[in-house]
Amino acid sequence: MRQVIVHADADAVAQATGARLLLALGDAVALRGRADAVLTGGTVGIALLEAAAASPLAATVDWTSVHVWWGDERFVPTGDADRNEGQAQQALLHSLPLPEENIHRMGASDQFDSAEDAAADYAREIAEAGTPTWDVLLLGLGPDAHIASLFPAHPVFTGPTAETHAVHDSPKPPPTRVSLGLASINRAREVWVVAAGEGKADAVRDSLRRSGVPGGAVDGTERTLWLVDVAATTKV
Repeated sequence: MRQVIVHADADAVAQATGARLLLALGDAVALRGRADAVLTGGTVGIALLEAAAASPLAATVDWTSVHVWWGDERFVPTGDADRNEGQAQQALLHSLPLPEENIHRMGASDQFDSAEDAAADYAREIAEAGTPTWDVLLLGLGPDAHIASLFPAHPVFTGPTAETHAVHDSPKPPPTRVSLGLASINRAREVWVVAAGEGKADAVRDSLRRSGVPGGAVDGTERTLWLVDVAATTKV
């Protein structure tokens, strides 16, 4: 079931989604003894992690039972400012009693010879963890309606899907990336798409209409939330 929740502005999207994430993780641990969350980068994606870090709800989560994953990553060296995991570390993860072994980072270009190798290694890590059913999978939405590193008309999006993909010739720099595939994304119990700003309005409209864009191809098995601001809904 798709639900569209409209907030006043980008800050409200971040604040509300940060709190929502903490509650969802706490519920997952209470119900199943473990939570698996897939994080995203981007302006709103990192802002919601900062909001979660500042929330008193963070202290209510048993972080030893939470595992953190990523939907995509830029294939650049460890420590590069473009890496989603580094931004997430600074925004939230460094402030949590989260065991290092519970943080599942995608490989960097100084660790693997190719994005293919990094993607294969991440698929192996997912399999070794029992191929988790993600409790919450967060996605940002690009102005072209891309999600993770799946871009409209790109062969990785239009071709066969897999657990992970190496992405080359990304239309958004940097050009080489690693991404979860639709098969993995749509395994999530809940998929949350966050978007804010008038520049995302066309992408939100096309995705909600399922107009053949990546944003329209994602759904959680139990729930799909579109967490957007007023400006992002002006074309809907």
